[in-house]
Amino acid sequence: MDELSGAIIEQLQQDGRRAYARIGEAVGLSEAAVRQRVQRLIESGVMQIVAVTDPLQIGLHRQAMVGVRTEGDVLLVADALADFDEVDYVVVTAGSFDLLAEVVCSDDEELLDVVGRRVRALPGVLSTETFVYLKLRKQTYTWSTRPMRGSR
Repeated sequence: MDELSGAIIEQLQQDGRRAYARIGEAVGLSEAAVRQRVQRLIESGVMQIVAVTDPLQIGLHRQAMVGVRTEGDVLLVADALADFDEVDYVVVTAGSFDLLAEVVCSDDEELLDVVGRRVRALPGVLSTETFVYLKLRKQTYTWSTRPMRGSR
């Protein structure tokens, strides 16, 4: 990804509905060139354009991170977790857990069902530990597209 594509992404991170003409003015390209670059970024999987909702505002009042210890093929368990509608994030990790999965539910009963009945029943799951979110202090999707200078 080149610097111009990074600048386009930064413009869209500020306002995902920003017009291509405005983006073009900001980065020094024509509207058509911006449209083509955005399409290539989407097709290549570098970025996606989505509407991000606040779970609390749409009735999903319980969020938790679930640490999962597995045996056997961890990727099979990761794929099974990724298929759950209530799971919006799955990552294979090193450390005390083999997987971390973020679960978003309407309430504690639904969380109990997802973790207690469904996740723990998956083949290869040895144990789980659930970290219930009490208060969200930061959530961002604006990762820098440019290398940070002078940081480690």
